[in-house]
Amino acid sequence: MPTAPKPEILAAFEAAKGFMPVGEGLALYAAAVEAGRLGLPLLEVGTYCGRSTILLADAAREAGVTALTVDHHRGSEEQQPGWEYHDPETVDPELGLMDTLPTFRRTLHQAGLEEHVVALVGRSPQIASIWRTPLGLVFIDGGHTDEHATADYEGWAPHVAEGGLLVIHDVFPEPEDEFTGQAPYRVYLRALASGAFTEISATDSLRVLRRTGPGI
Repeated sequence: MPTAPKPEILAAFEAAKGFMPVGEGLALYAAAVEAGRLGLPLLEVGTYCGRSTILLADAAREAGVTALTVDHHRGSEEQQPGWEYHDPETVDPELGLMDTLPTFRRTLHQAGLEEHVVALVGRSPQIASIWRTPLGLVFIDGGHTDEHATADYEGWAPHVAEGGLLVIHDVFPEPEDEFTGQAPYRVYLRALASGAFTEISATDSLRVLRRTGPGI
């Protein structure tokens, strides 16, 4: 299987709502292709409208595994009204709350990938607390506070199988990026310090680590 998505998949990714640049998306896809060879599910934390899910789902389809995505679909901190990343089109007009689930489902349908994704709708720590299945890949791309990023790491990293991949998005080591990427950066450092993970690639703010030992 090639490590670059087909043109129609890349076009669907670029057309979808979301914030991941193409270069990071290609790195995520390559990681998903590699992890898919383990024959285990690929899971992301932080769905938003499904932009990165397209890439994971296509890699999962080619590998004959399932892509799983975890999100409460009410938006993370920086996506709420008044913040830079807020999109009014994602607000439920009846409730006045964000609801990205309809857009996410539309994104997958348009890309022809609905059958290859299981959407887990709820809070990441709650779902992780009852999860028992080993995972080939965990992609952490949820909330950017220390509370949420740490909970995502503690909840899901232990489920990465030996040889599987932990992918962390929005890793920004500079202090001026405190709001956008310092919490993921601290999680990334924690993963390395645990002795359980070894970094294998870095593409802009995307880090890919392999599970090489026990611990966490």
